[in-house]
Amino acid sequence: MDLDQLHTFLEIVRLKSFSKAAQTCFRTQPAISAQVRQLEQELNTNLFDRLGTRISLTPAGRIFSEYAEQILDMRRRAQDTINELEKMPRGELVIAANESTCIYVLPEVFANYKRLFPNVQLHVDRSYGARVVEAVVDNQADFGIAQLPIQEKKLQVVKIHSDEIKVLVPSSHELARKTQVTAQDVQRFVLLLPKSGTTRARLNSWLEPVEDDLQVSMELDSTEMIKRFVMADLGVSFLAASNCAEEVAAGRLAAVTMGPEPMVRRLGLIYRKDKALSKAALGFIQVILEQASKDEVAGESRLARV
Repeated sequence: MDLDQLHTFLEIVRLKSFSKAAQTCFRTQPAISAQVRQLEQELNTNLFDRLGTRISLTPAGRIFSEYAEQILDMRRRAQDTINELEKMPRGELVIAANESTCIYVLPEVFANYKRLFPNVQLHVDRSYGARVVEAVVDNQADFGIAQLPIQEKKLQVVKIHSDEIKVLVPSSHELARKTQVTAQDVQRFVLLLPKSGTTRARLNSWLEPVEDDLQVSMELDSTEMIKRFVMADLGVSFLAASNCAEEVAAGRLAAVTMGPEPMVRRLGLIYRKDKALSKAALGFIQVILEQASKDEVAGESRLARV
């Protein structure tokens, strides 16, 4: 039983004629009759009483016609809903990202996206480092935002954001007066380090020349805790410039470039190469790339004023 057979059957019922139904269905009358016979064989009952040139529905035919109308109506409603989805996408997207990315990179992206796609629900899977990549690879998240480089061959990677990892100290700290801080400069002070992740691995490499003399007081997994503890003068730490811009602008903290070369952090949007992208997903990529372009122009403007 298929939808075309149901349509043919209902046309015969509507027109009370096999020959007229053949015309509206653009088929020959024998083809129409064959479709009805197939239905009757499948249902194991007669659907029409044939009285000479006149036809009428049998009791089974009347029951079946009601269900046939409901099935075709559901098909039309399904098609209308799908067509509407193309005009105004709905559903949900899951984005895996760490806490600082959720707080300092995504809010404006989400706001712009919701203006364009108000019926799409955005869900954040708060993850860290390798877990973000795993969530996307395992199809638990549609998109991930993670620090580059990412080597996973199954993923498409698009650079969307960059800033510096800087030495973070209270604004009154002696290191705040420097234009650049080396590993030798920080070895004299108590350190508050991120607990894990790509930034921690890079800091370990940067601190390696003085690792025997380091004073690590705490390992923290929260950007907000790092800022609060540094403001309380509990130690020197390291943070992406975008994550502490408000506190630096307010004079509560100072962020100093790491030396001998700045440590640049690059974030990428990741998604599976083999995954079919809905209109909602394509829209998210477009919005986040537009925001990345704006951020890049703003960053170049800030550098020009320095």
